[in-house]
Amino acid sequence: MAQKTHSPDRNSHSPEAVTAETGHHMPKRRERLKAFMRLKSQNRVLMGASGALGAIALSLGAVLAVSDNSPETVRLGNGLASVDAEPVTQYEPLPVKQVSSPQPAPSASDIGAGQASYYGPGFEGRRTASGERFDPNDLTAAHRTLPMGSRVRVTNSQTGDSVVVRINDRGPFHGNRVIDLSQGAARSIGLIRLGTANVRLALMMR
Repeated sequence: MAQKTHSPDRNSHSPEAVTAETGHHMPKRRERLKAFMRLKSQNRVLMGASGALGAIALSLGAVLAVSDNSPETVRLGNGLASVDAEPVTQYEPLPVKQVSSPQPAPSASDIGAGQASYYGPGFEGRRTASGERFDPNDLTAAHRTLPMGSRVRVTNSQTGDSVVVRINDRGPFHGNRVIDLSQGAARSIGLIRLGTANVRLALMMR
């Protein structure tokens, strides 16, 4: 009579049954876990690539937009900026300031020497030979022959002081005097104290 072989119950919780079942299913679970991790890694790579592609597309769009609206683009930091070409304004050069050269001193012609005298307060307000009123403080003088309005430089021979006077009267008519000065002109060359002095005369050409 054949003996029945007793097989362990699959629903049994005996250590042998648990070991057998675990040993049978472990490779499959590991394979599924590895496949899941590979898919997850691939998804991350795909997501990263799609993000990079999106950023590149945005950058290209910005470049195209700038290129359409501006004749020239330049890089500014991490982005782009457009530069509009504008015509260069032509400026007129500033006028060169002309520096005037110093005027030369008026030339004079020596017309002789002699004694000079002066006349003053007693003649104030009288008409001179030129028709104007005499003012003792003006730098004027009387000469026998020089044209009215002539300008004469009178130099005191002793001191070297000089004054330029305008001829507006005739005289002097005393002795060998060659010119009669106004009181103001006589004072400027030290003639008041002495009353007369030897002088040199020079006719101003200008």
